Amino acid sequence: MELFSQLNILQWVGTTFGVVQVLLARQNNVNNYFFGIVAILISLWVMYQSRLYADILLNLYYLVMSCYGLFYWKMGKRQKAAPISYTTRKEKIIALGIVLGCFALMAYWLSQHTDSDVPFWDALACAFAWAGMWLMAKRKIENWIYLNISNLISIPLLLYKGLYIYAGLTAFLFVVAVSGYIEWKKILDNESDRTYAGL
Repeated sequence: MELFSQLNILQWVGTTFGVVQVLLARQNNVNNYFFGIVAILISLWVMYQSRLYADILLNLYYLVMSCYGLFYWKMGKRQKAAPISYTTRKEKIIALGIVLGCFALMAYWLSQHTDSDVPFWDALACAFAWAGMWLMAKRKIENWIYLNISNLISIPLLLYKGLYIYAGLTAFLFVVAVSGYIEWKKILDNESDRTYAGL
């Protein structure tokens, strides 16, 4: 009972940082990564206690990609802030490869080498999130689509595990991701209009 209470408190704290992170990401604010890193560290402990092992690896990956994203968003390839953009054909293939490769590896590992009771669902949510986070770090608008597929899978998975606060956060993240896609598309459209007008 004491552990359950501690997990609830940690979920609330992690959720608060996660909400701030995603709202800042929606606004195209690089500081989202600082809040995201705190939320990730809290999630690592909660997921470990809940035996969601793919999510532990996912959060470790998030941690690495958050550090990479922070650098990339600030510096880009030309020592200036990287702009929002659409994925190239090559990046689409890489993102799909991340989904397929991650799912295959995670599904095998979870089903054969852990006591997970939801290996395939956990692996599927993880796979789309891995691709989405990679696209987010590259500042690609399609990141919102991949992350929302992961969100749709994760909500019932978290409810099944009794992580109701994180399930609520994930539902909220789904709504924000839709909004984030719309906001980023407006930015892209405005940049396209300015380029077309020769500004």
